[in-house]
Amino acid sequence: MVLSRNRPPRAGRAQRRRQRRAALALVLVAPAVAELTLGSISVRMLWLVVLYVPIYGAGVLLIRETVRRTGGGAGALLLMGLAYGLVEEGLALQSLTSPHLYGAAGWGPRPWGVNAPYAELNLPYHAVFSVLLPVTLVELMFRDLGRRPYLRRGGLVGTAAAALLGVGLLRVSVPPSQDPGYLLSGRAVLVVLGLAAAAVVAAALVRFPRRAGRRRAGVAGPVPGLFRLGAVCAVAAFAFLALLFPFAGARHCAFLPRAWAPLPMAAAAVVAAAAAWAVRRWSAADGWTARHRLAAVTGALVAHTAFGLVSHTRAPLDTAGLAVIGAVMVLLLHRLDDRLAAGPAAPIPDYR
Repeated sequence: MVLSRNRPPRAGRAQRRRQRRAALALVLVAPAVAELTLGSISVRMLWLVVLYVPIYGAGVLLIRETVRRTGGGAGALLLMGLAYGLVEEGLALQSLTSPHLYGAAGWGPRPWGVNAPYAELNLPYHAVFSVLLPVTLVELMFRDLGRRPYLRRGGLVGTAAAALLGVGLLRVSVPPSQDPGYLLSGRAVLVVLGLAAAAVVAAALVRFPRRAGRRRAGVAGPVPGLFRLGAVCAVAAFAFLALLFPFAGARHCAFLPRAWAPLPMAAAAVVAAAAAWAVRRWSAADGWTARHRLAAVTGALVAHTAFGLVSHTRAPLDTAGLAVIGAVMVLLLHRLDDRLAAGPAAPIPDYR
């Protein structure tokens, strides 16, 4: 059989279709995880998800493609997620420094004009829930593609343009209506851009560590059962969010007066560090599989939605809507786990 010079083989075309589907899945999963499953957008305003697709969908896809093309793993994704959070919260929304938006200035101390508790909550939130977890989910859905890029050069350029458009769209839509009159100073813009650039450079320097080297260093530990792993991640995620977010009508984080806010801030940092250390230690062991990765993601997402039910919903319709979204999410995660259980039992490649 003679193939046309301009027509790729059938296997190549099938893989390209899979890569396009994976890219589209990430574009949809990223805003769904970050906004929809938390209840940040009420059921009556679900159309607003469209506003977040360019910055979340295109932005996270661009991050994933950049990290995978440079050989980075989870550490690089987290650093790029930090840069993403700085751009979205610091430049597009100006929420890191605004004295009015979301009431964040009242959560606790504001050193150098920065809403410290809000920054401690949202920057790690974007790194984990906006970037790392959506990328992990889609790579589990499309395990056959592994760490391959989903986009070609033209698609990468288009994605970057869409992400920039998303930043601009968020900037001209939210602050003028919800925080009129506030404008970030030029010096603050340079600081935020410098921090984001530093995170991007650091992400480019993060390299994929060898499992054997990690074991010899004594870092690896026994892998817990799937339920226990999910429970640990769920407790850590809920505790981190609850310590920093003024939920259930409270004016300040963790129901404490403003002057006491550094206490739950410190506790949240300890929780995050302990959870990161535990998952890193477990994931270095030989028994770590795709199902363990999914269990960790599932625990964090279930706690994430449970927290949204007590913190973000006020009307019964919103509560019921988020409960339905959470139930559908759990069902889909369970189906993905069934697919992984039916696949090869061998441990997956190390994605750190």
